[in-house]
Amino acid sequence: MLAGGGTGGHIEPMLALADALVRRTGAPGGAPRVTCLGTARGMETRLVPARGHELRLIPPVPLPRRPTLDLLRVPGRVRRAVADTRALLTELDADVVVGFGGYVALPAYLAAKRAGVPVVVHEQNPLPGLANRVGARLAAAVAVTTPGTPLPGAVHTGMPLRPSITGLDRAALRAEARAHFGLDADRPTLLVFGGSQGARSLNTAATGAAAALRAAGVQVLHARGPKNTEVAVPAGDPPYVVVDYLERMDLAYAAADLALCRSGAVSVAELSAVGLPGAFVPLPIGNGEQRRNALPVVQAGGGLLVEDAELSAEWVSATLVPVLTDPARLAELARHAAAAGVPDADEVLADLTLSVVRA
Repeated sequence: MLAGGGTGGHIEPMLALADALVRRTGAPGGAPRVTCLGTARGMETRLVPARGHELRLIPPVPLPRRPTLDLLRVPGRVRRAVADTRALLTELDADVVVGFGGYVALPAYLAAKRAGVPVVVHEQNPLPGLANRVGARLAAAVAVTTPGTPLPGAVHTGMPLRPSITGLDRAALRAEARAHFGLDADRPTLLVFGGSQGARSLNTAATGAAAALRAAGVQVLHARGPKNTEVAVPAGDPPYVVVDYLERMDLAYAAADLALCRSGAVSVAELSAVGLPGAFVPLPIGNGEQRRNALPVVQAGGGLLVEDAELSAEWVSATLVPVLTDPARLAELARHAAAAGVPDADEVLADLTLSVVRA
């Protein structure tokens, strides 16, 4: 059982591990049976079935960020979710629970402990959340994306990713990818994206620098987010292509020479895996985890870092345009970005999971 519902940062590595386990047809008894655990309110209701995996649902147990009356309801919700999850573990005769954090993972860890089922924890961020801090104390094995993540007994495996990303040959696919998006074949290319919903500060900075980018011969592929319909750039040359959402991130990565993006754990891991340098703009909320996500790649020379408050059209013009028009600099950044990636993390985590089952 794989527990990783809620956000894409939990769901994508869960699905990458699910795919890797299903590929293990040579394992004793054949490929493992994989069941994903989620809630009715998460993205997993769409993403898990689309990847061909079984999804079972439990009641959500969100933790209030402030002390309110709703906090008093949490213990009862946890008990119900744990009871439902334990019943599923018995029904499925589960051999192992792998959790990826979030409010789906905590009931799974507690139910597994009560049912005597071993636990594997995977943490995406350099600062672990509550669920994985609890889970790590109960776990037979703990895997982390970033070295030095403060969890007991942690093993560095990297971030599990889809083979369509980790096996991407950007150079071989570049011409096809640029044609797919209506871009010129030979111009330096900036990719702009702010997650599935877009990011206003990135949208404003990139479109504000459109004239400077065009004057330097740089073309742009910009995913603005489906609700940001006010983001538009007049047609012209070089192309500045604006889309609501990028269904084919593999083609977007292949088309680009540099990405201007947030620094969520999955985005940072994907850029490193494909050797695409990023100009990372951490989301300015939370406990600073997005900045910590980007730091190892930036410190390795594989990207740039700019705080959200400092991002502007002037910064894009003054900082990114010189990089995008310097092929040697781009090649150096790409080389260091690739060196910071772990392209086989899905297989490494699958090995770790099956070793726990065998033990």
